[in-house]
Amino acid sequence: MKVFEYLDRINMMHKHVSRQKTGTPEEFATRLGVSRTSLYELIDELRSRGAPISYSKSAKTFFYSQPYDIAVTCLLRPLTITEEKENAGGVSFSPKSFFSVRCSPILVL
Repeated sequence: MKVFEYLDRINMMHKHVSRQKTGTPEEFATRLGVSRTSLYELIDELRSRGAPISYSKSAKTFFYSQPYDIAVTCLLRPLTITEEKENAGGVSFSPKSFFSVRCSPILVL
């Protein structure tokens, strides 16, 4: 999944959960443009990061059981010349900077 789509989806989830206007899991998944399984994977990810997300069968909505906020920020800007040099931006190219090689033993029977 593209990172910006993921961040937008998390922000949208937070907005609906905060307002307690998600609808059923199927309706919420449709609003977010994901499958029901993907919705629960996103909810599990947020819960693993401390989000107290619960579901009310009677109100048919997800909600935060305690006050909770999500702040996602992303800053895109050109690097300064100093930052370029610190990150070896174009100064010395090495394929090892971009690729890693993982070797696994092979079991021969």
